[in-house]
Amino acid sequence: MTSTQQEESALPRGATFTPTHWSVVLAAAGRTDSTHARDALEKLCRNYWVPIYAFIRRQGHNPHDAQDLTQEFFARLLEKNYLAGANRAKGRFRSFLLASLKHFLANEWDKAKAQKRGGGRVPISIEAAAAESSIGLEPADLVTAEKLFERRWALALLDQVLRRLREDYARDGKEQQFEQLKSTLTEASRSVPYAEIAARLDTSEGAVKVAVHRLRQRYRELLRTEIADTVSGPDEIEDEIRNLFVALAN
Repeated sequence: MTSTQQEESALPRGATFTPTHWSVVLAAAGRTDSTHARDALEKLCRNYWVPIYAFIRRQGHNPHDAQDLTQEFFARLLEKNYLAGANRAKGRFRSFLLASLKHFLANEWDKAKAQKRGGGRVPISIEAAAAESSIGLEPADLVTAEKLFERRWALALLDQVLRRLREDYARDGKEQQFEQLKSTLTEASRSVPYAEIAARLDTSEGAVKVAVHRLRQRYRELLRTEIADTVSGPDEIEDEIRNLFVALAN
């Protein structure tokens, strides 16, 4: 079986194969002419900046410095040839990102802060207020910076999945149905009687059961697709799913 066939078998049935974002970046590592790879990396950075910001804050930096550090880190990450040493042996984007951040904080920030803050570069949009609010919920005395990074990574990924799921329903003109059914995706909310949901949607309880089944099925498909964008190959998807839920449980 070829690598392309292996990746196709890991995708939801009926899905069209496309190279994952991180595998695109790895394939182009060391080259300076891959616009596709740079765009893929930039999208990953936009989607997963909160875990980076959370890690930096837990290291003791104040919000203002943490914003500067986050911006400077991503600016450097997006520079040409920064990923020249990247290869499939480095594995997942999550692991690569954390290792790169630790290196940056240990060896490069002293030089960066001597320059103009951020070097005038703003590679991604940071909503620090929202990040501060979510980080404030973490027990500072119990969670290490690494564990906080893993947890925020898991939450950021699930947020991306939920956003894509909402967009799916919006395209089909089913925003109201999604808003009523989304609570059934969490264990805590599955106790809501289907009859109650049916009444809100003016439909039958049986129809709600079918709709919930389809919602959860699509959610699982999108979860696998989102994770596929952050790993180097389909063989890592299941293990990354397990890591995701371990991070949420800790």
